Amino acid sequence: MPLDRREFLRSTLLTAATRGGGPSTAPAATAPSTDAEAVVALIDTNVHLFAWPFRRLKYDRTSALAAKLRRHGVTQAWAGSFEGLFSKDLAGVNERLVEECRREGEGLFVPIGSVNPLWPDWEEDLRRCHEVHRMQAIRVHPGYQGYSLEHPEFARLLEKATARGLLVQVALELEDARVHHPSFRFTPTPATPLVSLLPRIPAARVQLLGSWQWMRVAASRALQDLPNVLHDVSNLEAVGAVGRVLDGTHWSLPGRVPVERLMFGSHAPYFPVEAALFRLFESPLTRPQLEAIMAANARRALARA
Repeated sequence: MPLDRREFLRSTLLTAATRGGGPSTAPAATAPSTDAEAVVALIDTNVHLFAWPFRRLKYDRTSALAAKLRRHGVTQAWAGSFEGLFSKDLAGVNERLVEECRREGEGLFVPIGSVNPLWPDWEEDLRRCHEVHRMQAIRVHPGYQGYSLEHPEFARLLEKATARGLLVQVALELEDARVHHPSFRFTPTPATPLVSLLPRIPAARVQLLGSWQWMRVAASRALQDLPNVLHDVSNLEAVGAVGRVLDGTHWSLPGRVPVERLMFGSHAPYFPVEAALFRLFESPLTRPQLEAIMAANARRALARA
């Protein structure tokens, strides 16, 4: 059964009202009378907490971001830390993140630890993420930390994270390179090295965040054949883009991506949550496709951790 725009918006409003995050004008939550009116779960796999290093963001306070996400029906948000981009003390970064997720959001946020494979003793940061904080995933920011996915230490990190059953999120792009601070040297991070790396680590699971600029090159088409590469929709551009990447008709992206490998991600608070929502309901998706992208694929990704 297709889930049209009106039904989608009604479902997210019902979710927000049920959890107390909706505006005062939201309709009262009532028991749905049909499957079509059932509340739709929404998991945001790409948010960051704390301050973006280069300017203030409207929802950089965790309480404000939590209210914003709930207002749009988000039931769970995977949260990394902007502090993880440049800090030399990632153990402290991850401890603060875990505490913030406990203190704010009433269970909304799932902490995703930061690991930098170029820092000394990064293996200890990885161990603490898994054994101390009980995290199910980690997030890396190679372009902001000066390495490519061809770096041998990234391969070691992926191997060790996989041995612990962790999902590895690779944030390829957080900000358009054209608007970076002029004193900051950003290292472009194509995803294509994964084509040769992942067959050597077949149990690895990688989610690419903000990947679509790098998926435009012809060499990236081989990534579509790798079942352990997942994507978010945060910077997917063009009208009807989600549907187009599913059926292989996007005019600037080669190949097609199976629905099982797409997950909702907003890149909030840097991007508006509404932008990612629009990407979903402007495409002619079926209800099973929407439910997979909105929550089912994310649940499956963490269930294996």
